[in-house]
Amino acid sequence: MAFQAYLQSVIREGDLTVRLPGGREIVLGDGSGPPVVVRIATARWLARIAANPSMGVGEAYMDGGLVLERGTIHDLADLIGRNAKHRPLKQAGALSRWWLDRRLMANARRAARRNVAHHYDLSVDFYRRFLDPDMQYSCAYFPRPGVSLEEAQAAKKRHLAAKLLLAPGQKVLDIGCGWGGLALSLVRAAEVQVDGVTLSTEQLATATSRAEAAGLASRARFSLTDYRDVQGRYDRIVSVGMFEHVGRPNYQTYFDQVARLLTDDGVAVVHSIGRADGPSFTQPWIAKYIFPGGYIPSLSEVLPRVEQAGLVVTDIEILRLHYAETLKAWRERFAAHREEIAAFYDERFCRMWEFYLSLSEIAFRYRGHFVFQMQLAKKVDAAPITRDYIARAEARLAEPVRQVALPVAARAARGERPARSLDEEAARGRSRSSDAAAQGSSPP
Repeated sequence: MAFQAYLQSVIREGDLTVRLPGGREIVLGDGSGPPVVVRIATARWLARIAANPSMGVGEAYMDGGLVLERGTIHDLADLIGRNAKHRPLKQAGALSRWWLDRRLMANARRAARRNVAHHYDLSVDFYRRFLDPDMQYSCAYFPRPGVSLEEAQAAKKRHLAAKLLLAPGQKVLDIGCGWGGLALSLVRAAEVQVDGVTLSTEQLATATSRAEAAGLASRARFSLTDYRDVQGRYDRIVSVGMFEHVGRPNYQTYFDQVARLLTDDGVAVVHSIGRADGPSFTQPWIAKYIFPGGYIPSLSEVLPRVEQAGLVVTDIEILRLHYAETLKAWRERFAAHREEIAAFYDERFCRMWEFYLSLSEIAFRYRGHFVFQMQLAKKVDAAPITRDYIARAEARLAEPVRQVALPVAARAARGERPARSLDEEAARGRSRSSDAAAQGSSPP
């Protein structure tokens, strides 16, 4: 049977039993690790999985065609991931890339808005069930083992703020601002003015509400704006977890726009998922159900566009397993609130997200995905020539905020709450998470 031969060629480690329609079993692996037993419910599902495993496994799990009789979907995903070295990564040829770019990744303005709505316009109460209280939906930064998700997300914001070389009075553009957490943190930490842009109506409403509640609406402004339509000049530009949605055909447009918006002595930082295996394509199930129009770039696809835009790369840092640990934390929190999430949506939705979170985690553990933080400028001396300043700035940002530039009384007169260091924000988030857990609900 061709399907059995395929499975035996790619599953060589672990302990996997596949029960086929009719009762026959295929036992795979070397018997190591926790046993996983799956049952394929019907001959129709068997045919779909055999014809296109990259799409069929996820669809079968979502719709009940693949049943876990022992172990979890994450156990299955991890077992498959551990065997990834026995299955060569597929490379997309020039013709395939051309077709995929035209068909799936053109991301014109209307399509970009529709693609963003598909994922990010889900209920904010849903995202609160598994994100940290600051609603950071991007890779956290784990400076040492044992760090909580709240601490790691605060460390990520410090890391970005340090690389931005912020100073009071600067204008900052946040491309893909999410629910506003990074923008508000930068305003509090560095006395800057931030304009955040998003294509998600849900994110816009939440970010605006948060700024108003914090008394920072005059310095943290948010709008429903495509990055291609932003006007003005900015001292600093930051973009976190948004470049993955730009689409390969638009890379030059993106970096040309960054160059146009950035002042001559400005600094930009782009934080994005990347791939180590060179130009490829988006995993088909992810492209259909999770991130339509999305694409994870290789640096070989990004750097030529940066150069052609006239920008200088002043620093690149690769964060390898940080996103795997972030996804693990999200997956565990999702599982803890699964019953509530099923009440929001349904069982199929929960299975879809379980598969997405597990599939994404193994991509970082076993399939060469990473996060890159790329610092860009127009001038070669726009940033210090050594990286020592990053650690110094992070340490300063972790200290309790001293209100020197603007006294507390002046802040009160402007209706603003006292500023907090990014470490204080993380501690506050942990406290809110503990309170919410005690009350049996998610943090507000």
